[in-house]
Amino acid sequence: MKNHGSLALVGSGEYLPQMKEFEQSLINDGLANNKKPIYIQIPTAAARESENRINYWRSLGEVAAKSLGVTQSFLPIFTRDDANNPELLKNVDDAALIYLSGGDPHYLADALRDTLLWDLILKNWQSGGSLAGCSAGAMAFSGYVPHFRLSRAQPTQGFGLLKEVRVIPHFDKFFKWIPDSAAKHLLDLPGDSTLIGIDEDTAVVRRANQDWQVWGKGKLHLLKGQTPGQFGAGEFVKLGGDIL
Repeated sequence: MKNHGSLALVGSGEYLPQMKEFEQSLINDGLANNKKPIYIQIPTAAARESENRINYWRSLGEVAAKSLGVTQSFLPIFTRDDANNPELLKNVDDAALIYLSGGDPHYLADALRDTLLWDLILKNWQSGGSLAGCSAGAMAFSGYVPHFRLSRAQPTQGFGLLKEVRVIPHFDKFFKWIPDSAAKHLLDLPGDSTLIGIDEDTAVVRRANQDWQVWGKGKLHLLKGQTPGQFGAGEFVKLGGDIL
């Protein structure tokens, strides 16, 4: 990935105590690349939830940032207009960690794709900042975001950061939520696509000059790819697929 920063896909658990060590490692990676101790939190995926939920995410993120000893920057980006408003996008270039949290992956992709904010996120990551997506955030990094509950619906165009990698977050709970017919459709991807499932409180991260590495209490499930199987904390895996 040349001199790009660390890139993380997280199954669930953003800002929670059990993910503190992992988030600290991402911040440390950014600091080592001369980024500032700023933790940018982007709640766009939850934009259509209640004000109470937005405040919940803000408060949770504030506690996480304080426990990590860094500055919280909670960006109120809820629409495409917000994502193209330079006044709302301060510090994005300098942050050690930018984190896209959970919610609706389709809304997230449509709101941020091809915006000034996404351009700034890419610039920061390509110059050494860490970039993470949890649940909806991880899904939107792909070229396309499938509809879990509407298997016949056309997928939403994602950010295209991981062009051929599709992510199923909350994988250890996934089949309790999704009808069998939809699950079979998701597992049947064409061509060279790579399909992964990430358990809750679990992540997979690609750091400079390394393969992807699993972190957390659960498993990474490589459902379709070079070496299908389950991988636990500390194990390295090749996911394949181009990275922007």
